[in-house]
Amino acid sequence: MKRLSILLTACLMAIATSAQTDAKQWLKQGQWRNGFVKAKPHKTLNAEEFRHQYQKNQQQWEALFQWLQATDLQAIPKGKHPIPNSTLVASVEDSENGPLEKRNSESHRKKADFQLVVRGTEGFALLDHATSTVSVPYNEQKDVMRYKYDKEKTNFFNVKSGQFVVFFPSDWHIAKVQTKKKDQGIRVIVVKMDYVE
Repeated sequence: MKRLSILLTACLMAIATSAQTDAKQWLKQGQWRNGFVKAKPHKTLNAEEFRHQYQKNQQQWEALFQWLQATDLQAIPKGKHPIPNSTLVASVEDSENGPLEKRNSESHRKKADFQLVVRGTEGFALLDHATSTVSVPYNEQKDVMRYKYDKEKTNFFNVKSGQFVVFFPSDWHIAKVQTKKKDQGIRVIVVKMDYVE
């Protein structure tokens, strides 16, 4: 019985590793880009989840990448901009990173946060699920939940201009976290993508 359990565990791990490898290969091949060359995914992007969401909602992702490629992201005015051929709205934000203690943690159930850094370097954090607890229960109208977290168990990273990240519902995160850079000014494009179960 113990051997069967070990064999089953090994098989499941091999399948999971194969799926991750396939997703990374898919991401690298870049067919999802459809001509979008203005930014590349940050190394923290969950390639398997991205591929899954892209395949389930390809029309929406294509509309996003077409709009980003066709738009002068440096010159477009800040504010909300509808994305043609979709229900998506791009939020163009000229902002600054701030001290961690003044930034909110969050996760979403219905949306995935697509964030492309156009100018500057944005600081982010991914929370550890095992040591984080809900501090503000899920608000369905705002599609947000907030957390208490252990700073020592949190993964901090920077995203430079010309890179994007996507935070899926399992990515409990904090955005606009102060970096070690002298200039904390950033321009970011944020789009709430529909999350398909």
